[in-house]
Amino acid sequence: MGALAAIGGWIMRLLRWTALLALVGVGVLIGGWLLLKPDPRPRAPALSEPYQGETFAERPLAPPRAVETGDCGEATQYTEAARANSGSAISLVWTPFGPEEVGWETYGPLIAAEIGTACGFGQPGFAAALAEWQRRHGPSRDGVLRPADFEIMKQAWHRRRPFSKIRPEDCPPPTADLTFAGVEEVYGRPMQLRPGTLAAYRRMIAAARAEAPEIFARPEALKIFSAFRDPEADALRCEADGNCDGLRRTLCSAHRTGLALDLHVGMAAGRDPASTANANRLAQSRDPAYRWLVRNAHRFGFVNYAFEPWHWEWTGEPV
Repeated sequence: MGALAAIGGWIMRLLRWTALLALVGVGVLIGGWLLLKPDPRPRAPALSEPYQGETFAERPLAPPRAVETGDCGEATQYTEAARANSGSAISLVWTPFGPEEVGWETYGPLIAAEIGTACGFGQPGFAAALAEWQRRHGPSRDGVLRPADFEIMKQAWHRRRPFSKIRPEDCPPPTADLTFAGVEEVYGRPMQLRPGTLAAYRRMIAAARAEAPEIFARPEALKIFSAFRDPEADALRCEADGNCDGLRRTLCSAHRTGLALDLHVGMAAGRDPASTANANRLAQSRDPAYRWLVRNAHRFGFVNYAFEPWHWEWTGEPV
């Protein structure tokens, strides 16, 4: 009987261990399934990921040029060009504005508007539109963006900024024709602009609210964080911050005219809305507020300084 009892006890312990192991196995399987199953929520791309399959315009917009219609993948003869653009957009090492940059995705929305397409830079439709632009302006005609093409566009963007034509020695005196923006229109301290600039800004914001209300889910979107700046204050800031931005602030800043304003178009984590860090400007180029401005600000007389997504100048009055 003793032997039988011992065997029975051993069998019971074996059954308990078997049940315990089975429960552990089931738990592992369920946990693995939860970890590996696809997440149905949309994932924001990392800054290193290009928007190859997305269009720059997600709703009808009014770009500077007519936007091409149709499928952005239709122009299959430009598939290789699209592949080349997709690669260089995140890997090209160059210095279009002086400091070294990697890739040209930051300028993707501006380029798309310039060549008249709503297609993303990694799509054949973008390459087809670029090839058409190249036939009119560029040294090549294959739909592959090169620094020489960008330089032509950059010069065109500069020419649309009346202030860019002014030499430092001919810099105009600070304007005295100023009015304050409303508290709800600014991000931070009080801001002043020329009355015409402020009126145009208000018309533009009203249009943005009507055409793309989702932009304003972020409360600070398109608020003014810098406007008129007195040259003396800029000089003090230059000295205090140790950042004279190539002396442009102290010598001749567009902000002295009351025609320039800096708008909040987002920022990368840990940055501020006026950071010229490449990662910050890239994040801003992906922000819907900036993309709306690229397509629509010209309707209200505003042009962008391409290196700074936040900096816009009103062209409705002489400098």
